[in-house]
Amino acid sequence: MGSFKDTILMKNIKYEGKLYERFPKIYNIYVIGFVSCISGLMFGFDISSMSSMIGTDAYKQYFGSPDATKQGGITSSMAAGSFVGSLLSPLFSDVFGRRVSLHICSTFWLIGATLQCASQDLAMLVVGRLVSGIGIGFGSAVAPVYCSEVAPPKIRGAIAGLFQLSVTLGILILYYVGYGAHFITSASSFRLTWGIQLVPGFVLLVATFFLPESPRWLANKGFWEKATYNICRINNTDPDNISEEVAIQLEEMNTQVMDDKEADSFTYANLFRKKTIKKTIVGMSAQMWQQLSGINVMMYYIVYIFQMAGYSGNAVLVSGSINYILNVAMTIPALFVIDKLGRRPILIVGGILMFVWLFAVAGLLSVYSVPVPGGVGGNETVNIMIPDNHKHAAKGVIACCYLFVCTFAPTWGIGIWIYCSEIFNNSERAKGSSLSAAVNWIFNFALGLFVPSAFQNITWKTYLMFGIFSVALTIHTFLMFPETKGKTLEEIDQMWEANIPAWRSASWKPTLPSHLHDDFKNLHTGESSSNFVEDDGKAEMEKPVVDHIESTDKSL
Repeated sequence: MGSFKDTILMKNIKYEGKLYERFPKIYNIYVIGFVSCISGLMFGFDISSMSSMIGTDAYKQYFGSPDATKQGGITSSMAAGSFVGSLLSPLFSDVFGRRVSLHICSTFWLIGATLQCASQDLAMLVVGRLVSGIGIGFGSAVAPVYCSEVAPPKIRGAIAGLFQLSVTLGILILYYVGYGAHFITSASSFRLTWGIQLVPGFVLLVATFFLPESPRWLANKGFWEKATYNICRINNTDPDNISEEVAIQLEEMNTQVMDDKEADSFTYANLFRKKTIKKTIVGMSAQMWQQLSGINVMMYYIVYIFQMAGYSGNAVLVSGSINYILNVAMTIPALFVIDKLGRRPILIVGGILMFVWLFAVAGLLSVYSVPVPGGVGGNETVNIMIPDNHKHAAKGVIACCYLFVCTFAPTWGIGIWIYCSEIFNNSERAKGSSLSAAVNWIFNFALGLFVPSAFQNITWKTYLMFGIFSVALTIHTFLMFPETKGKTLEEIDQMWEANIPAWRSASWKPTLPSHLHDDFKNLHTGESSSNFVEDDGKAEMEKPVVDHIESTDKSL
């Protein structure tokens, strides 16, 4: 009887993961998602490791009160390393598997965190952040891709969204660690804060051994037996009696792998060919717009914002922490609705609300703030402030900042990392997602350098500028970003090939082979309506019947 298993075994290469396969595997998709997204926690740690320290006396005294240019360089050094790491990631994940990149991520992170914790001067601090950034670059490129490849279509958004949730948790946790360390007056304050960063690195280093390899990576490499076993286990399906949904996923994976003969030779240059350039531009622009939305202003430099609003001392740190609590609180419900509402609606509505809050902040500061010669508290970067007699305006600024974060978190915060891991097909995904992430990091780097100088030179107009960017991203999303909700990764590729306009993509239905559902009915009866035929030496699959797949893989 011709079967899907027969085709698998015709071209299967026995998978021997050697080191990785010595460890038992966890197949619970939620545990897989949380473990692989620890790299997001590290990303969040790095953001707060700087924002919670730049206003402390211990940091200023030890590092000589860095001016706006130097502080911009310190902050953006992490993004520079992440840019490099994200571009290097597919060179390892495409060849050796997704788990290898997660291990490289944790290794660079541990080295960088150690250097930061032991920093003796600004140069050593910058090098430490640069090295940590390389690790984060690997994680940001591979973790969302891995989650998208292993997750069932119905919950893919929620699983891939765990990366952004981890980022928000990392920001919040380390901010409060930094807040507690704020009461330590010596260099131990920042050394303790930066030393805590070693913890998630060690956890990811160990836990990755217990993750299964991505079924789609295995399929691309010809390890069909292992790919079938992994996808069945992750979908809670017995390989002896698989579900129709899993059978269809396997059929689509097989068809795409057979159609794509250049998977092993796919390069970054291939992303700019006629058939792929549209999705490449969408992925790159999505990550660019996430940075240009203005979120960096709200996260990296939250201390400066509250100083402009007239707050000082301990009140700045406490008020800033509310921003991070809201970031986490608004990300969590998004995990439960993103697969119901879809990607396009949340991105478009999010863009509209973000430019409203940014324009409101710009308007309040332009009307009510006054110049402060020499800067607030001697900080020349912050040279405007709302005086005490206009506290209502100051509260309005703070409220709009909070509302901005409440809008960004469940929309552009969680949506973009999910979206960019979905829009590329199997051979394109690692390099397409890494290039998109690299764009995120290069803009992160540029804004880290630019924002302090912008605050110093154009003051409230900084918010006006980001508001205009948010208008542009909303229009671009409506015109160019197709809906991916509820579709398998292979169906999304069909949609791109069909050249469906973005605003009509939500109602588009994939064209699956007509025999799929009829053949599935024969799965349990033992009947076979078709088999595999040879045509010029090429095997073509006509029926997705999956028999028992043997595996010695261990599981928890």
